[in-house]
Amino acid sequence: MKYYEIVLLIHPDQSEQVNNIVTSYKKFICKNKGSISKFEDWGRRPLAYPIKKIHKAYYVLMNICLEKNQNIILDLETKFRINESIIRYIILHTKTNRTIISSILKSKDEHQENRSNLLKKI
Repeated sequence: MKYYEIVLLIHPDQSEQVNNIVTSYKKFICKNKGSISKFEDWGRRPLAYPIKKIHKAYYVLMNICLEKNQNIILDLETKFRINESIIRYIILHTKTNRTIISSILKSKDEHQENRSNLLKKI
C-alpha cells in the first residue's frame, strides 16, 4: 500500500459546489481500488498570499491509501490541473497512514469550544 496526503484549494466562488467536486474525486479514488482514510473540510480560509487575485480559498484535506498503481496519482494530478475550480493542490507521499486530526482542525474546534464556553458565561 502507498499512502498519500492531498490538500486542495478550491476557488471561493465555488463554495456551493465543493461537495460535488470532492465527491467526484472520492468516487474516482474508490473506483480505482483506493480508499480514503481521512477527510477534513477546513472551510474557507485566507491565503498566505494572493493567487490569481484571489485572497481566500476553500481548503480540503484527504489522506488516501492506494495499491501500488502510480497511474492513479498521475490521473488525479491531471484532473486537478484541468479543473478550473482548483486554485492549487499538493499531493504528498507519506510513509504511514495518517488518521489523527490535523492541528488546523483541532485549533478550529478549540476556538469554537472556547467561544461557546465564553457565551455560556455571559
